[in-house]
Amino acid sequence: MISTLLKNQKDYLNYFFDKVNSAELEAIFEKVLHCKGTIVLSGVGKSGHIAQKIVATLVSTGTKASFLSPSQALHGDIGLLSSTDIFMAFSKSGESQELLDLLPHVQQKGAYTISVVSQLSSSLSKLCSLNVYLPVKQELCPYNLAPTTSTVIQLIFGDCLAISLMQAKKFTIQNFASNHPGGFLGRKITLKVSDLMLKAAELPSCFQQDKLINLLHELSVKRCGCLLIIDEFSHLKGIFTDGDLRRAIQINGPEVLQKSIGELMTLSPQTISDDLLALEAIEKMENNPERLITALPVIKDNRLVGLIRMHDIIQTRFR
Repeated sequence: MISTLLKNQKDYLNYFFDKVNSAELEAIFEKVLHCKGTIVLSGVGKSGHIAQKIVATLVSTGTKASFLSPSQALHGDIGLLSSTDIFMAFSKSGESQELLDLLPHVQQKGAYTISVVSQLSSSLSKLCSLNVYLPVKQELCPYNLAPTTSTVIQLIFGDCLAISLMQAKKFTIQNFASNHPGGFLGRKITLKVSDLMLKAAELPSCFQQDKLINLLHELSVKRCGCLLIIDEFSHLKGIFTDGDLRRAIQINGPEVLQKSIGELMTLSPQTISDDLLALEAIEKMENNPERLITALPVIKDNRLVGLIRMHDIIQTRFR
């Protein structure tokens, strides 16, 4: 049963994608992008719930938006509207009486009106300044009554509008982080490298002239999988990993233990700044799938200040 409904829903959504007028969507986008006030969304029933979700996405991605209940608007809440705002009414039929009753009062406030409907030549679309038609073949409901496909399509439209505005406004991951300080998502995008990195005595650091045999204890005890080679000014000169140790012994035998670490280290290792997000450290470690990195030296003012490990980031993200 469910597999059949999934197939039907796919067909209905494909109908929407095939029939939707992209020029109408672009016109809505341009109007909303240049709005000087607030994007105020409204709707009744399931369309109202979808409008509230779209408002939440708009706000979290950098667009000033709010939801206005039609019934509450007629009892005082319409006072939040101004002539710089855009009022966007969601209604599948375009015949919701509550919205039709509210619209003249919205227009008296001077707000620009947009209808989002799935019925051509609806009463709501005739009254609004700009309209977008979201074509719906039929609802997933066997009686074509319960709002199912139509609400999915409204959500697709709203999400695409929000993300297109986000991109146009160059809303950065740092901006996104500042709007999501709590929960799993907050941890994922607010934790900085400096919050998780090892520092000071925790660092497996050494000097170029140190012999490898004298550094094995440091490599083992610090459990970082690498040695960070610095000079007397804490400038990072190179890195030597567990993998480098295995390869060096395989190639040169036990004599390699008497060599200085400066002879064996990898020059110019990848590094990261302490003020970047831990999420960016993950992206950098995974940048080359053929050569994954599990730890990154952390640099500030050209000096080694820390080491961030993939293990610590993953533990924090999923704790």
